[in-house]
Amino acid sequence: MANAVHRGVVDDLGRRITAGTVAPGAVFTVARLEADYQVSRTVVREAVRVLESLRLVESRRRVGLRVRPRDEWCALDPQVITWSLEGPFRQRQLAALMELRVAIEPVAAELAATRASTAQRAELNRLAEQLRFLGEQSKGNDPEFLAADLAFHDTLLLASGNPMFIALRGPIGELLCARASFGLHPAVPEEGTLEEHVATAEAIGQGAAAEARAHSARHMGIVRREVEHA
Repeated sequence: MANAVHRGVVDDLGRRITAGTVAPGAVFTVARLEADYQVSRTVVREAVRVLESLRLVESRRRVGLRVRPRDEWCALDPQVITWSLEGPFRQRQLAALMELRVAIEPVAAELAATRASTAQRAELNRLAEQLRFLGEQSKGNDPEFLAADLAFHDTLLLASGNPMFIALRGPIGELLCARASFGLHPAVPEEGTLEEHVATAEAIGQGAAAEARAHSARHMGIVRREVEHA
């Protein structure tokens, strides 16, 4: 029960801050939060520690808790992304995540062509073929398609061998899930999407770095136009 109460306070405050309801620069005290949420000081302090770890708030001596500017937040933390996608800045968050994918995934594909293990190359080909099969069956918005899509892009980032890119699996996964949640995954994928999945996987499997990057870039271009249109 205590954990649920603590989680509830964290979620509510996190959503209010990321939505701008509690604006950057706003100040509040532990005592005020105790009264507002009708919870113990221990629960409030635990919730504040979580928000401090995400850099949403900071403690100021003799002042209280201050909401940090948006550009100081842990923008790549999956929890911050989730809260942001649930609020009024959803479109801005989707666009930012899409820009991240467009910048990162083609390079990851290029690196994967030279660094991927035999098992990873085989898995990318398997997932690409599964996506093509499901897409051709008009199942582009089914949970099975989403699961395969998540696994494909997750494996691609892992296969890059770059620890910085691998750390982006969470944010990119959040974007893919958000597209499904907001109805941005069409039942019939955009023309070229399935083919570029397959072509990217095949290029990685053959160790063709330049081709892998080019196919991934074309795939990202299609997805970006799809999201912007939606």
